[in-house]
Amino acid sequence: MKINDLQPVLLWDLFNQITQIPRPSKKEGKIVQFLLDFAEKHHLQAEKDEALNVIIRKPATRGREKSPTVILQSHVDMVCEKNSDIVFNFETDGIRTYIQDGWVKAQGTTLGADDGIGVAAVLAILASNDIEHGTIVALFTTDEETGLTGANALKPEFLQGDILLNLDSEEWGEFCVGCAGGRNTIGTFTYQSTLSPQDYFWFDVQVSGLKGGHSGSDIHKGLGNANKILARYLYVLLQESPIVLSKIDGGNLHNAIAREASATVGIPLASKEKASAFLNILQADLLNELPPEDREVRLDIHSVATPSHVIDEKTGKDLILALYALPHGVMGWSLDMPGTVETSTNLASVKMKEGHKIVVTTSQRSSTASLKDNTVAMVTSVFRLAGAAAKSSDGYPGWKPNPDSHILHLSEEIFKQLFGTQPHIISIHAGLECGLFFEKNPKLDMISCGPTVLGAHSPEERLEIKTVEKWWEFLTEVLKKI
Repeated sequence: MKINDLQPVLLWDLFNQITQIPRPSKKEGKIVQFLLDFAEKHHLQAEKDEALNVIIRKPATRGREKSPTVILQSHVDMVCEKNSDIVFNFETDGIRTYIQDGWVKAQGTTLGADDGIGVAAVLAILASNDIEHGTIVALFTTDEETGLTGANALKPEFLQGDILLNLDSEEWGEFCVGCAGGRNTIGTFTYQSTLSPQDYFWFDVQVSGLKGGHSGSDIHKGLGNANKILARYLYVLLQESPIVLSKIDGGNLHNAIAREASATVGIPLASKEKASAFLNILQADLLNELPPEDREVRLDIHSVATPSHVIDEKTGKDLILALYALPHGVMGWSLDMPGTVETSTNLASVKMKEGHKIVVTTSQRSSTASLKDNTVAMVTSVFRLAGAAAKSSDGYPGWKPNPDSHILHLSEEIFKQLFGTQPHIISIHAGLECGLFFEKNPKLDMISCGPTVLGAHSPEERLEIKTVEKWWEFLTEVLKKI
């Protein structure tokens, strides 16, 4: 069986065509031209902006001219990942698809169902003559996967509508009605390089064995943060004796919970035995505190030679105190959607840089802008109290859930009528293009939905066939009932 044999035929045929068009993030020219040619072929008005975002307008069917205008939105770029043994060029080659056990898959590469299936659904609606609907604005955005830059560059006139259906969710039966906005806050410590003190015991301390995770979707799990654990150990030592740091390093990505951290530490010889004792106590405490996923956590020390130069003692102390004081984890839960994280912060990384700099990167998320900014201010205050320079990014906006959403209530009703079950309503603690759309047009009533896509962003990506047919049935019925 081939993709073209699946139902609904038009949608799957369009998805098959899309898989053959190279469309890496920031290199979407070929898929953009395909969209413009499609609009011309179907005698539809199309427009492209400077960021290569495309809108295609389709008039309402007869008798539906006064219905609300619906924006159908998907992003055109895809994540390009492949297995090491696969020869493949994402800039020239079409995806090699196949069907197995009810799923559409790709041979050793990402499939691009994120969000190629959304693009295909919108095009199928534009090409169909038997679907009742009001005025439709089909919006195709670029570069979603590497920074939401297409959505960020959208002009307000590209978002003129009443209802927006984002077709980029990846779990059938879920309606997403909110997302977190995010900002990064960076503290920079400037230190003096001084000669190492004499008669000190020098050792490396390492934190490892943690699972780590996404700083948004996993932040509620209470997973261990290696930077916080390292700071906790250094803080305990600092209460007992002077400490000098030669090196410190922890974490990597701003949107990941740090899995590993390490430091090279010097303490007076008289305090040597305490270094191991404190480590053992903390190890035991962590095994009692952390969730089962992190029970493999390890704290290790081993002696090293005396380094020639160290971070000056005051800056080292200020850094330890700041790392210990910086908040990490859930800062607040949603009142509109109980059990959903509303606000969080992540102590992401600690890196030594050229010019005697130590850079501490943190990230803040919230679906409520004021709470996001308040958490940024809290983190900034800690940095400034510790004598570090602090700077925050502009970030991206969140999308606060609206319990009174008309399109949500209508979608729930239609879902139950069609499938006899209640959909799952969620708000994700990560960024979506919808946050930027809402910032540009606060009157938009939005939900996000899609068929089931597993393993997105990896060569294991796969699209569940049966959910695509149900999703199509749902979409067409929603357009009919709006």
